[in-house]
Amino acid sequence: MSRRKKDPLRPLSDEEHEALNGLSRSLIAPAAQVTRAKLLLLVADGSDYQQAAFAVGRRSGDAVSSLVARFNREGLKALAPRHGGGRRRAYDQPARARILREAQRVPSPQNDGTASWSLSTLQKTLRRAADGLPTVSTFTIWEALHEAGYSYQRGRSWCPTGEARRKRKAGVVIVVDPDAQAKKS
Repeated sequence: MSRRKKDPLRPLSDEEHEALNGLSRSLIAPAAQVTRAKLLLLVADGSDYQQAAFAVGRRSGDAVSSLVARFNREGLKALAPRHGGGRRRAYDQPARARILREAQRVPSPQNDGTASWSLSTLQKTLRRAADGLPTVSTFTIWEALHEAGYSYQRGRSWCPTGEARRKRKAGVVIVVDPDAQAKKS
């Protein structure tokens, strides 16, 4: 006989049951979310935490217990992955926006010492600026640019992926690759 549950699963609403059912059968959702949805459905159907864990290939019902408690508090948001450990990001969204603003600015050779941005010149400029980031690393800059869809091009400049400037008789033209997003993946 299992011991009494501290925080049993609350009754599911029709919308929650439908969402969990759809997610549990999904082939494109992250596997962790599919497993969590299956666990919650098994518990809702009357399975013990340990039985539900074994049914989806887990060994312990303790994780099921904490998932049920979190679902009772947060609802469907409990299925989304959270920070998985390790060090938290040192630079938040406004700092990353600051990096992008600086990278989009055209550098001046007199003030910045370069005619095109590299990671190290962006780092030096950001560290020297009054509203800058005094300890930003080149990896953090690269990561922020990469997340925003920029890639390092042959001309040693950061530009949006899928866009290229081409010189034509009529002048400079921006050519857009419609398959750029598919090629990045």
